[in-house]
Amino acid sequence: MLPIPRADLKPNTLDFERLPLVKPTGFREYDARWLFPDEINLMGLNVMGMALATLADERGVPKRFVVGHDYRWYSSSVKQALITGLLAGGAEVYDIGLALSPMAYFAQFELNVEGVAMVTASHNDNGWTGIKMGIQRPLTFGPDEMSRLKTIVLEGLYKAPGGGKYTFVPDIAERYIANLTNRPKLKRRLRVIAACGNGTAGAFAPRVLEAIGCEVIPLDTELDHNFPRYNPNPEDMKMLHAMSEAVLQHKADVAFGFDGDGDRCGVVDNEGEEIFADKVGVMLARDISAIYPNARFVADVKSTGLFKTDPVLKQNGAHTDYWKTGHSYMKRYSFETKALVGFEKSGHFFFNPPLGQGYDDGLVAALAVCDMLDRAPDKSLADLKKALPKTWQSPTMAPHCPDEKKYEVVGRVVEHYQKLRAEGGTVAGQKIADLITVNGIRVVLEDGTWGLVRASSNKPELVVVVESPTSEANMRAIFADIDGVLSKMPEVGEYNQKI
Repeated sequence: MLPIPRADLKPNTLDFERLPLVKPTGFREYDARWLFPDEINLMGLNVMGMALATLADERGVPKRFVVGHDYRWYSSSVKQALITGLLAGGAEVYDIGLALSPMAYFAQFELNVEGVAMVTASHNDNGWTGIKMGIQRPLTFGPDEMSRLKTIVLEGLYKAPGGGKYTFVPDIAERYIANLTNRPKLKRRLRVIAACGNGTAGAFAPRVLEAIGCEVIPLDTELDHNFPRYNPNPEDMKMLHAMSEAVLQHKADVAFGFDGDGDRCGVVDNEGEEIFADKVGVMLARDISAIYPNARFVADVKSTGLFKTDPVLKQNGAHTDYWKTGHSYMKRYSFETKALVGFEKSGHFFFNPPLGQGYDDGLVAALAVCDMLDRAPDKSLADLKKALPKTWQSPTMAPHCPDEKKYEVVGRVVEHYQKLRAEGGTVAGQKIADLITVNGIRVVLEDGTWGLVRASSNKPELVVVVESPTSEANMRAIFADIDGVLSKMPEVGEYNQKI
């Protein structure tokens, strides 16, 4: 049995080569991320594998795991060390090789395997590694499982009974692509940009889009783990600008941008304009609810208020709940409430049966946009965007707040607005119509103007977003109110940006 991991080991030392290193800070709310090898070493990854098998055992779940890795120079070795730990923990391992995260989730269904351990740092910079984990398809871990996993690792509670079994599955990529493309081809010939930032999606996204009948113009699809142009992150302005330039240069109908592990999709329209993922979600909800009357959707609390106020969605009988930001939270809530689709502003989309299998897949989202355009042959993507009611929305603002203080600060903000509402007070000259407190607080005013304050899940920051369906002045007014509340709290520091 390996000794209890330490957090103080340094590379290029004797102890680093003979003891496990696992820094506690790597355990996040719903996955794990470390700088490799400074915060976790290969023996630490052995421990993670044994702990994951131990947790499955504790929860009464068969110890069977799909394991894959993204395209970084060290990801394969990270995966092999994790596999060694899983095997020592008595698990059956189904190694699918280089993969997208949704490919690993697909493999759980395809191979009838309960667990997943996908080695990926997603869109993080080079030097980061991580693991997205689950033991109940199509769900991934939430805070409960991550907290218990952290305890098992840091207190040395993992077991190593041995008896594991290793199987390499060489054709999951082909089976995944066939699953996505075994469908009628588009009637409309769409010219699409497939932007992959030299990440893992470059090996798969163009093939899928071509197979459904698109004319594909590849952009940074050559695999290169140095990410020479920009990180594969569809929220990164460098990637979005490159997508916009490509659309205009090639007169494309749409550009799709995929992140490093392919579970998110960003969209740029035919005029070279970025469409935030929540607005893409409203467009898709309009299209889908026309086919499935009274459809139920879920949107994260950072998303536009149009999910509640859009007249087309109302006419179609659609109903949307707001829920916690975070792919694991959204995936679980969409699944449990049997929502048709869950939309997260970061670009995670969760299509449940009959549209998908419940997990987030950037390619499934891209296909849904293509289908939406196919059903509107006389409309461009820009036309569909302009058909939405106009709103004034801020970027995501992130004032600094220490990790150990941010939840307490948000709690005080919640108390402030709850007290104000109870006393009949106003915000920006309006009464408070609703307070949504599933994740921080979303203050909704009478005219639909809203403002959100929540704690970032993985950074020492707060998250502030505001939007108004009536005027820019009202958007700025609710921000001024929220900013005034935060400015009185000494723990809150500088913003990354302000409106």
